[in-house]
Amino acid sequence: MTDSYDKSILISGCSSGIGLCTAKILQARGYRVFASARKPEDVDILRQQGLPDSLLLDLDDSESIQAALAQLLDQTGGRLYALFNNGAYGQPGAVEDLTRETLRQQFETNLFGWHELTRAVLPVMRRQGEGRIIQNSSVLGFAAMSYRGAYNASKYALEGLSDTLRLELRGTGIHVSLIEPGPIESRFRANGYTKWKENIDPTDSYHKEAYAAMQARLTKEGPAVPFTLPPEAVAKRVIHALESRSPRARYYVTVPTYLFGTLKRLLPTRALDWVLSKV
Repeated sequence: MTDSYDKSILISGCSSGIGLCTAKILQARGYRVFASARKPEDVDILRQQGLPDSLLLDLDDSESIQAALAQLLDQTGGRLYALFNNGAYGQPGAVEDLTRETLRQQFETNLFGWHELTRAVLPVMRRQGEGRIIQNSSVLGFAAMSYRGAYNASKYALEGLSDTLRLELRGTGIHVSLIEPGPIESRFRANGYTKWKENIDPTDSYHKEAYAAMQARLTKEGPAVPFTLPPEAVAKRVIHALESRSPRARYYVTVPTYLFGTLKRLLPTRALDWVLSKV
């Protein structure tokens, strides 16, 4: 382990799941953790749970992003070792049922907010001559699945942007890593179901029957698919990305990520499409 004391990290999306788990583990490891959430009541809960530096941060709001970072830098003397972009949601629905505004909302949270926050911390890291930017992507950042088009698109875009940023930061001491989980125990499905009800009208949709099966998956108690892992599995990869002298560009997490990563390299597109259609 590197000397993590005096090293600060900002984590978005800490109200539950991966963000909350990672924040607690890193704090116990000696990092100064600035856990963030978009609702004031969630920030209060984070502080009550022993994360005193928790911040209000809404990725859809530029003023919130700038205010949170200014507050953090004021408390750290202008330093920030790492950023873990994690706050996101998955908008279910067939591509043809996604309105322009629904797709825009998905990108505002999952990509544009992350991009704005990353741009804001880069000058700080450049002055330091070091830094770590860790992006929580997904198996759906490289393997598309039906009825997940908005989320797929946001994660594919994130991966392209992150790959480019990694190239542009070569030699600066700032490293960019992508975490690519598969199924992880979290509120992801519950939050996705809320967004589906808000933004998708199945009444006259061609995909009405498929939506019935999708609803059953989104509302199922417990893990919906095999090989689901606890959020600690992601935190383990975050630690490596923070502390390795040569952090990886990509970190697979679950069996589906390793499987689809291998199949994507080996299979022609038509064959891979067949496999993915059966999932």
